[in-house]
Amino acid sequence: MENDKLMNSVPAMRILENEHHYLSHLMNEWHSIVLNIQNDRYTEEQAGPEFARLRQLLTDFKEPLAQHTKKEETYFFPLLGRHIGYEQGPIMSIENEHEEIVAYIDHFLHHSDGEFSLAQMKQITRDAGEAFEILTVHFVKEESVLFPMTARVVKKEEQERLFEEMHTLIV
Repeated sequence: MENDKLMNSVPAMRILENEHHYLSHLMNEWHSIVLNIQNDRYTEEQAGPEFARLRQLLTDFKEPLAQHTKKEETYFFPLLGRHIGYEQGPIMSIENEHEEIVAYIDHFLHHSDGEFSLAQMKQITRDAGEAFEILTVHFVKEESVLFPMTARVVKKEEQERLFEEMHTLIV
C-alpha cells in the first residue's frame, strides 16, 4: 500500500493528491478496457459490450475530473501563479494539458456512439488511451513540481485559506 500514501505536507495539496488517487482508480477501470481492445484480447462479440462499458465509464469520469480541474483552476493555480508567474512555465503547461485531456475524452465520446467493428473500436479507443497517458504524466508533474513548490513559496496563511476553499467533494 506504499503508493496509497499521500506525499505532500501542505493540507490543500493533500486534498488534490487524494483526488488524484481517486481519479487514478477510476482511470484504471476504463484503461484496462482500452488495453484489452488495443491488444486484441476480445473477440468482436466480447468487444462490443466492453466498448459500451468504456463509453459509460468515461462519461461518468468526466464529472469528477471536471470538479477536480475546476478547483485547481479556480483556487490553486491563481494563488501559485501570484508567487511564480502565471503566463509561462509550469502552470500554463498544466492548464493546457487540462484542455487536451478533455478534448481527447470528448473526441472519444463523440465518435463512440453506435455499433462498430473491432477494427473501428480499436481506432476509436486510441483517444481514450491518449487521455489516460496524458493524465498519468499530468498527475506526476503536479505532484512532483507544483505541489512541492506550494510548500516553498506560498505563505502559511494562504495555504490555510486554500485548504478551506478546496475542501469540497468532487463526486
